[in-house]
Amino acid sequence: MRAISEELVRICGLLREAVLPYLGSHAARSHAGAAVGGDVTFDIDERAERVLEEYMAAYLPRWAYYSEDRGLQGAAQPETILIVDPIDGTRPAAAGFEMACVSIAAVPPSPEPVMGDVIAAAVQEIKSGDLFLAEKGRGAEWRVAGERRPFAPTPQTDLESLFWTLGFRGRPAVILATVLEELIDSSSVGGSVFDIGSATYSITRVLTGQLDAYVDIGPAIIAAHPETEAAFRRVGRGAVLNNSPYDLAAVHLMCGEAGIPISDASGVSLGDKRLLGSDHEYQMACVVAGNQELHAAILEMVQRGISSYSQRKPGI
Repeated sequence: MRAISEELVRICGLLREAVLPYLGSHAARSHAGAAVGGDVTFDIDERAERVLEEYMAAYLPRWAYYSEDRGLQGAAQPETILIVDPIDGTRPAAAGFEMACVSIAAVPPSPEPVMGDVIAAAVQEIKSGDLFLAEKGRGAEWRVAGERRPFAPTPQTDLESLFWTLGFRGRPAVILATVLEELIDSSSVGGSVFDIGSATYSITRVLTGQLDAYVDIGPAIIAAHPETEAAFRRVGRGAVLNNSPYDLAAVHLMCGEAGIPISDASGVSLGDKRLLGSDHEYQMACVVAGNQELHAAILEMVQRGISSYSQRKPGI
């Protein structure tokens, strides 16, 4: 497994090197098409995808990979499958902000791998170079300039002082705010809610202790209130744009190895969620918190918001 981890670190570095010179450039914001899941592909995405495609073909021809923009590529009977988001946080990267990461997870080959099958993961911040690593059963670590730093998840459990972030891009604003109204309002003064634009960056901030929680519940809203899907598709230009496996595969292993609670919006494990897809049926809600008590309190408030939506829903 160590050799796989080393390969993940190498690929992270190559993708970071390819993207770094374009952070914040106007060219990075040009649209280059659409990803397999329906999201916009920016020029900066396309640059990273080309580097990944060329490297895999030249150096890992017996491996396969699933990426945000290309879908499943590589060997038909692979030795290993990678789940890759070359830039998680494309919009922050295009704006030159630091909230963008390369995210890669590795799974053994199988016809239908799931999140719980991930055996190794690497996440690298594009702007700073900070690196997060995990191996199944062997723990997780955070490296800054090559030096290990301890994780520092929050011990606090008070929702009024919560520093948290939510999944917002492609989600209907009024519907999302209606469901999360209690959580937003309760933390509005003593804490804060942020729209960071990257699930990977957000969740690694829970590991470092800079944030207390990450809440992304689009799929749970649609499941409980199917009539909202039309609004999600309207905002997503015909596609439903929630978190896909490539957004969460790496950080899911990291949270598990670090002992940080991560689940769907009802507290159920994400371990059985399928990896090789990105459209609506593969997408998943995700709630992460720095400790179990806080996680449970957030889930309770989220479920209350989802349940009461029918009585408070705006016009769709």
